Amino acid sequence: MFSGLSPLVIEGVLDEGERIVVRARTPQDAAVCPVCAVSSRQVHGYQLRTVADVPVDGRRVVVRVRVRRLVCPTRGCRQTFREQLPGVLERYQRRTARLTWQVKAVVRELAGRAGSRLLAGLAVGLSRHTALRALLRIPLPTGRMPRVIGVDDFALRRRHRYATVVIDAETHERIEVLPDRTADTLEAWLRGHPNVEVVCRDGSATYAQAIRRALPDAVQVADRWHLWHNLREAALSEVKTHSTCWATVLDAPIYDGPRAQTTLERWPQVHGLLDQGVGLLECARRLQLALNTVKRYARADRPERMLRVPKYRAGLVNPYRDHLRKRRAEDPAVPVRHLFDEIKALGFTGCLNLLHKYINQGRADAERSHISPRRLARMLLTRPDNLKAEQHEFLAKLTAACSSDSGTLRHHRK
Repeated sequence: MFSGLSPLVIEGVLDEGERIVVRARTPQDAAVCPVCAVSSRQVHGYQLRTVADVPVDGRRVVVRVRVRRLVCPTRGCRQTFREQLPGVLERYQRRTARLTWQVKAVVRELAGRAGSRLLAGLAVGLSRHTALRALLRIPLPTGRMPRVIGVDDFALRRRHRYATVVIDAETHERIEVLPDRTADTLEAWLRGHPNVEVVCRDGSATYAQAIRRALPDAVQVADRWHLWHNLREAALSEVKTHSTCWATVLDAPIYDGPRAQTTLERWPQVHGLLDQGVGLLECARRLQLALNTVKRYARADRPERMLRVPKYRAGLVNPYRDHLRKRRAEDPAVPVRHLFDEIKALGFTGCLNLLHKYINQGRADAERSHISPRRLARMLLTRPDNLKAEQHEFLAKLTAACSSDSGTLRHHRK
């Protein structure tokens, strides 16, 4: 029961009901001075230490140990010192070494309040502040530096403050958290760890620059999530670009209003300046467009690639679509205001502007709903074994709609 106290000489055990009191003393062996390391047996006096031990039978255990204060025989050293028992009683501690180990094991998992509540259930009285102090005394692990690390940023306060986390890419254990995401901070950390051979990172040019400067021989690779994310975004962009191809299969309308006319007019303007050697930034300044807008026009090889299929989403007008089609078939010149009053009487809760937009987009006359670019891109990236037979046929019909000179969707599917 008291095997952890075997270095002590137990003189008696007292049962007080809620707690057990153990009286013990230190053996009469020589003790070593902590300063000069000279052993001594000359006793100067005795002191009583009261420490807590691991509970027994759900009751607290208190150990009262009589320790000796010895005289140091070395001239000029400290006059007296109190003997210590490593592994049983640590200096300045109010708990035995084995109880301290159990407390640290609990607070390492649960920290302050929760750790204090669990220890109370185990008959160990400990405040949350003491639990936190015990947690802070646990030394941080000093494991080996891995060969492959992963670097990524995360938000401490979104859009205001960011940090960098470094992990072991093989075991997924956190190694370090850097205070910011600048290249200088990461470079300084990498210079202190020259054994890194492979760095897994996102597409950030800042991290790439820091790795090249600190570890020029290290291999930089993209992590799986960013690689798949970039592939998905590229596939979605390609599907949107080929809207004029697959929309014809679904009889889906293409934007043909003033916005579409403006798009068709801007494309030759952008490419005309680019053919003259004008840069993208200067082109954006002359046409008074955003730089990203000019980039989208520059990537399109034909003006038709800029046209998009309108996004038809389920709205408040959809339940009254059959009534609108019937009334417009009977009287093509019926005012929209009259249609609004009619569906309002049927329970429509939207506004007149919403009905105007619904009719102007051609949604009331469309025969079928079409697939969205995002859904088509998802089908292209799905494993063929996970698609149903009708989805295979539907996807084959859409990808076959691209002509031979622009059959990018077909190549993406392969």
